[in-house]
Amino acid sequence: MSKPSLLILAAGMGSRYGGLKQMDQMGPSGETIMDYSVYDALEAGFGKIVFVIRKSFRREFEQKICGKYGGKIELAFAEQELDKIPQGMLLNPDREKPWGTGHAVLVANEFINTPFAVINADDYYGQHSFKILADYLNTINGQRGAFSMVGFKAGNTLSESGSVSRGICTTNKEGFLESVEEHHNILRDNSGVITGENSSGDIVKITDNTYVSMNMWGFTPDLFQEGNKLFSHFMQTKGNELKSEFYIPYVVNKLLESGYAKCKVLTTPDSWFGVTYKEDRQFVSGKVSQLVKEGKYPTPLF
Repeated sequence: MSKPSLLILAAGMGSRYGGLKQMDQMGPSGETIMDYSVYDALEAGFGKIVFVIRKSFRREFEQKICGKYGGKIELAFAEQELDKIPQGMLLNPDREKPWGTGHAVLVANEFINTPFAVINADDYYGQHSFKILADYLNTINGQRGAFSMVGFKAGNTLSESGSVSRGICTTNKEGFLESVEEHHNILRDNSGVITGENSSGDIVKITDNTYVSMNMWGFTPDLFQEGNKLFSHFMQTKGNELKSEFYIPYVVNKLLESGYAKCKVLTTPDSWFGVTYKEDRQFVSGKVSQLVKEGKYPTPLF
């Protein structure tokens, strides 16, 4: 049986953070957050890692990555660029913003033919999260539309440095996802209440225990075919807009609504942390150092 693949979304340059934060050193021996994800993925039994990057920093990125992980696991690199759109469609010349996380997944089509996970390069998900997801992916080989998502509690995914965006999840009693809705400007106010702005622009309360998507997904490879159909429709209806994005939750919601897919929500005891703002760096470095002191990770990692 083929081992699952891991797709790491590393094309974002981190506009709020500034600079190529995927390369920022957080660990005691200069490790990045992404290094810890790769280590956890190796331990969990993933067999291949595909990085989605931009052409502008591919050379620097690929040299560093191959220097660290080369020989330990199969590696591949896919480029997310604005001109990677369905044949026959025209690109608005004023468009500068990338097409979004859903599009980032689709550009890796040629490199993946097994069940696979998707994560962000700049988020720490935890060892249990990778193991839980890898184990689930190993049970769905050969199936179609058997999706999964690692759900984190909203209260454990906030930044002390500013607001964040999260996919707020609704699940049924069997633990399958019913919908995921992107919320923006999520933060905890002085009274301890978490609020966010939903897709309609309304300010809503969010409980600490509400499951949110941190972009840690599991998919069967038929997602590429179905996702490309949805992306073609997106381009026909919104492709001329300058800021519309094609998000992973949009793809998942559409395939759930049509009955094509089911998405199991996998719960994890791990806490998420990541660098959204420069001010988060010190906190994250402290968390990583603590995990190393506890013996969860060796130093250096590789």
